[in-house]
Amino acid sequence: MTDRGRPPHPSGGTGTEAGLALVRTLLLGTAAGALALASSGALAPAQAQSRGPAIGTGLEAPRLQAGKEMLVTADELQYDYQNDRVSAVGHVQIYNDGSVLEADRVTYDRRANKMYGEGNVRLKSKSGDVVYAERLELTQDFKEGFVQSLRLEGADRTHFAAASADRREGDVTVLRSGVYTACEPCKEDPKKPVAWQVKAARIIHKEGERMVYYENATVEMFGLPIAWFPYFSHPDPTVKRKSGFLMPELSQSTKFGFSAGIPYYWALAPDYDVTLTPTITTEQGLLMQAEWRQRLINGAYTIRAAGIHQEDLSVFVRSDGSTTPGYREDRGMIESHGEFWLNDRWRWGWDAAMLSDKTFLQDYDLDKHTVFSFGQKEIRSQVFITGLGDRSFFDARSVYYMGLSEYDIQKQLPITHPIIDYNYVFLPPVWGGEAGFNVNVASMSRTQADLDGINGSDCSALSTDVSRNNCVMRGAPGTYSRLSADMYWKKRLIEPTTGQVVTPFLMVRGDAGWRDAPTYDYSTEFVSSDNQMVSRGMAAAGLEYRWPFIAVQSWGTQTLEPIAQVIVRPNESQIGKLPNEDAQSLVFDDTNLFEINKYSGYDRVEGGGRVNAGLQYTAQLNGAGTVNALFGQSYHLFGLNSFAQADMANTGLDSGLDTTRSDYVARLTYQPDSVYTLSSHYRFAETDFEVRRFELQGGAKYERLNLAALYGRYAPQPLLGYTDWREAVVGSTGLKISSNWSVSAAVRYDLINEKIDTTNFGIKYLDDCFGLSVNYVTDYTESGNAENVHKVLFKIDLRTLGEGGFSTNVGSLTP
Repeated sequence: MTDRGRPPHPSGGTGTEAGLALVRTLLLGTAAGALALASSGALAPAQAQSRGPAIGTGLEAPRLQAGKEMLVTADELQYDYQNDRVSAVGHVQIYNDGSVLEADRVTYDRRANKMYGEGNVRLKSKSGDVVYAERLELTQDFKEGFVQSLRLEGADRTHFAAASADRREGDVTVLRSGVYTACEPCKEDPKKPVAWQVKAARIIHKEGERMVYYENATVEMFGLPIAWFPYFSHPDPTVKRKSGFLMPELSQSTKFGFSAGIPYYWALAPDYDVTLTPTITTEQGLLMQAEWRQRLINGAYTIRAAGIHQEDLSVFVRSDGSTTPGYREDRGMIESHGEFWLNDRWRWGWDAAMLSDKTFLQDYDLDKHTVFSFGQKEIRSQVFITGLGDRSFFDARSVYYMGLSEYDIQKQLPITHPIIDYNYVFLPPVWGGEAGFNVNVASMSRTQADLDGINGSDCSALSTDVSRNNCVMRGAPGTYSRLSADMYWKKRLIEPTTGQVVTPFLMVRGDAGWRDAPTYDYSTEFVSSDNQMVSRGMAAAGLEYRWPFIAVQSWGTQTLEPIAQVIVRPNESQIGKLPNEDAQSLVFDDTNLFEINKYSGYDRVEGGGRVNAGLQYTAQLNGAGTVNALFGQSYHLFGLNSFAQADMANTGLDSGLDTTRSDYVARLTYQPDSVYTLSSHYRFAETDFEVRRFELQGGAKYERLNLAALYGRYAPQPLLGYTDWREAVVGSTGLKISSNWSVSAAVRYDLINEKIDTTNFGIKYLDDCFGLSVNYVTDYTESGNAENVHKVLFKIDLRTLGEGGFSTNVGSLTP
């Protein structure tokens, strides 16, 4: 086995596990100390010794160096002139360059050119690594040696043990009946089995090859053997990156059966590498994967590809005879991700992907390996450049969307070319207040209109029922480009005597747009088809007023704060002459009650005179937390009410803002302490106080237990395509059973249809050397599938050896 480690780097990368180098160091270093003892007595100048570079761990053994002194202490020195031997006996300690060698007895045999260390041999390096042995033997030229009852403790918390170890041919160290683990023994019961260990008949370290080999190896977990390998290997600690096989990847699915992949990592150069993963599936044949990684001076990029020639297409046929996107012989994908820094403020990069079909990633459990988010419903291929200044921000990107849902129509998804955002805040302040400007440039195109039915109508491309009365347009066909720029100023003034807060503000904005609309499309029902430049302007002046009243009682502090905001501006112009692509997600609630422009994007701008008013209450209870409440309403004063003027998506209609007096919005939150939180958000009908929108969210964070729940109920919005009530509850929890074990669970329940549509359950074990997690996921709404998807994800991580996983996907289709 090997480990490809972190992404490659021009300077070489990162290290791997330490350990066997200490055995060689013990043999060499102890001999050096003994020679110094024999030649110089208890304290003498050290003479230089020549040997190869130390391996990996940073352990510098007690060895003779020019200009260094070595201190040797012992109860006594014994000279055997007849046999030409010298021995240090009793509590022998040899100090050199921060390292310490200890033994009961150290003997140097000049005739045999051998050194012997006996009894409680212990070597501690200045880096903290410790080697224990009962007996050692080494030749004078250091090329051959023997250690009995070896035990090694690395500073990186790795452990080797062996009945014996010997050194051959100058660069080969062999541990017999060896054991390796990266787990610490239990302090209360050292005999208790560790989480994992590898036992081998022989562990061989070949210094010249910089490799460690295991023969007849058994992997044990908690004392139980789980795997046997006649042979495996990994690089020694001096190797930053090493070609070789990685941990196997196992998976199971109703679509491809059982699969087994063995990745091969190929370290081509210090700055780039490739990983090849042939995966055999029992039902679909050979799946090939390849990944190229390269790190440059100012960034890095990856390229990944996968492909298969499927042998059994029947698993992609549903019970009703229809087929899924996977019903094709040849399937595959290629993707790439890159990011580079131009300097400390500017970076650019890309995300790119091409797929043979919408469900290839999910069908072969490849979505968890991509640069895109696991479970994502779409893929965004983009090129971007971003800059961040002290008072400015710039972002430009061009994006191509690919839908991963079977129900997505690719021609209806936009291509943006590009979207540019620039923000700047002036310094020093202007007229004593904050001033700045924003610029947005958007250009996009799509081939086919994206339509949704309202009132239960069919608005597909072939329908004859397409009209403003039956449909809304989510995306306009053709090419649409727009430039928007605005400047703002605001200043916060506090009256020192009464505490009244007055914030005057100004805003001026201009937009210019152009659309090239297809002449054959019915989009003229929703947006103007005139292929001409359209411009509009907006200016606003306003004042926000707050007067907090504070009352202090023995039980806490109360603050009652009336808030009023007056905005004067002309009507919104050119409504319907430009598409609304980015301002459709309008939700009127307490969070945007006092926003000057409540639209979510640039394609719409709020016009007409308006007053926003509310009352906020805050209570800080001594020892009992904080209560916050807000109740408010918005009033249209004069001119056109923008929210009552329909655009192609009917944005604003059924929003609660489309009448002269808006719906009421409210918020109530309570946080008794750092453990519990409870918040609720409301929208009440202005006429009869019916609850149109309600969200209740609560959470608790204990030392070992986390709880969270969200309940939502939303009224129909028939003019937006939502004809029924929507109501659901989502709950999640996480419990830390012990210092190592934890469980988690989540569920989403559709109260209208009375069914669970998503569940997730997981259990995890994690300690200093070992990680294990199992997750069970059920998704009743996964894209591209008609029936429930059940997934089991298994992952294991052995510190210093690598990680592997197993996933199973069952029940997604019924042939």
